Order: sequence, then C-alpha cells, then structure tokens
Amino acid sequence: MELPAHLKALYRHWPLHLAYSEISSDLPTGIDLALLSQIESFTHERINIWKKKVSGAQPPYTTDPILDKYRFCNIFREFDRQTIAFHELLNPLRDNFPLWLLNMFYLRMTASIETPKVTGLLSYDAAENAEFLKRLLSSPRPRFGTPYIFPVSTIMRSNTPTREEFIAYHLPAVMKSVAKEIETWNKVSVFDGVKKITPLFGYNINFLWTEVLIDVAYQYPEHINLFAQFPIGPGSLPTMKHLGNAKDPSLLVVDLSQYSLDVGITFNGEPLRLSAENWEGIGCEFRKYTNLSLGNGRKRLYK
Repeated sequence: MELPAHLKALYRHWPLHLAYSEISSDLPTGIDLALLSQIESFTHERINIWKKKVSGAQPPYTTDPILDKYRFCNIFREFDRQTIAFHELLNPLRDNFPLWLLNMFYLRMTASIETPKVTGLLSYDAAENAEFLKRLLSSPRPRFGTPYIFPVSTIMRSNTPTREEFIAYHLPAVMKSVAKEIETWNKVSVFDGVKKITPLFGYNINFLWTEVLIDVAYQYPEHINLFAQFPIGPGSLPTMKHLGNAKDPSLLVVDLSQYSLDVGITFNGEPLRLSAENWEGIGCEFRKYTNLSLGNGRKRLYK
C-alpha cells in the first residue's frame, strides 16, 4: 500500500526510511527467533488494521480478540491521531525552528489535542505569554492528557512550580538556546541528543525530550538520526531484553533497523523501513499485548 498523500506531505523524513543504510536479510546475532516471530506477527497485524482503517473499511478490523478490544499505538508513531494533529497545527511554523520547537514541547507536555484549541500557541513575547497563561488556567479540565506523564516533582521548588507556569515562562526562557544547539547537529542520535539538551534546558525530563526529538526528526531529519542508538523506555525494555539476550537494548534496536522486515507500506513505490525508534515502540506495544493476553496490564478499551 502506498503511503497516503497527506502523510507524505506532513512529514519530511520519509526518504531516510528508504535509503538510510544497506538493509540486510540477516538477523542480528543472539536473537530469540521464536520471540521475534511473535513480534513480527504482531507488527504485521497492527499494520493490517491501520490499512483497513485508512481504506475506509468497517470494523471489525481483526480477528485477534486483544487487538480488536484494546487500544494500541500504531507501528509508525507518525500515524497516531495526536501526532498528526500536533504536526498539522505546527506546519505553518516549520520555517521558524525555535518557535516550532517551543510549541512542540508545549504540545507534548499537554498531550492534549483540545487544550491548544483554547490557549493558542506560545511565543517569545512575555506579554503574549502572560495572556496565554490566563487562557491555560481557565481552560477546561482535564488540561493534560494521559499518554505522557510530566514529573511535576522536578519543578516544585523552582521559580515556575506548576505545569502551567513552567509552560508559559520557563519554556520561552530556554528554548531559543536549545533550538540553537539542535541546529548545529548533523544527524545526532536521540540517545546522545537528550544528554546534550539537559544542561541547557535545566531539568532532567528525558522522556519528554525523547518524544520531542522524535518529532524534530520527522521535520528536520538533517539534525536527528532515528536509525542510531535510541533510548529504551520502561515499557519496551522487557521485550528488548528478552529478544536480544545480553545485547544493549538501545543498540539492539539499531541492529533490528538494519533487518529487512517488510511492513507492506511504500513511499513513492519504495518500501518503508522500520527505524530504531519504530522498533522501540514495537517493543512497548508488544509488551502491552502480551500482558493483556495474560489478563494483566492496563485495559484501555478501543473506541
């Protein structure tokens, strides 16, 4: 299936999913082949569900009772509804990287499609951001979504001790410096990029910065390399440890990105490849699938 036209136009990184490196049919050494086979089946079924949805088919989209009943992220994060909404909203800012970065961090921090509709976007003007804060404080609750958790404890003793103040005042104060740093990068890994940013940003919020640097890679692939060493979140870690035995999980996903797994989606006729970032996400979603199959885990119903 060819990638839909609106997704082709929305992101700038697709060519690197085609020809970043030589793709091999050989598996990385030390892989649990039985587990990999299960993960591949899960990946293909999730892709097939997505294909049916975008083609306009009616449910049910799968005969798998777990995938039919519960919510999962897409194999390509770019296909998730919230990610699409964020990138569509910031599309007019793509030629102003500092302003784009400021607002992408705000969007990922709220993890909500609805809140920005009330508040509008941040700027680098103090008076405008004071008005922004008023709108944010008066916006309907819940203001913050559930996909990502911001560690409020990290800012409670700062000059901006609430999430709202942190957004309106701290982000504009530091983001131009962070943007200037990122603009010097030449295909830096997300793994290294997060470490470079922390001293400039002033707070160790690695999970959020991992999310935002992925978004940077989608629009500014000259700065971020999604096929290089990638941070492994706690949701994906058990899968990757079992899959790769003694291999460093953050490097295992790089090895897996060199492996020729055909997902059945093309860009201008050429097959899309899974990056290290994609494999990290697959590890997380497969763990959710396994837990739910055993009757465990958070039961978020698909609607």
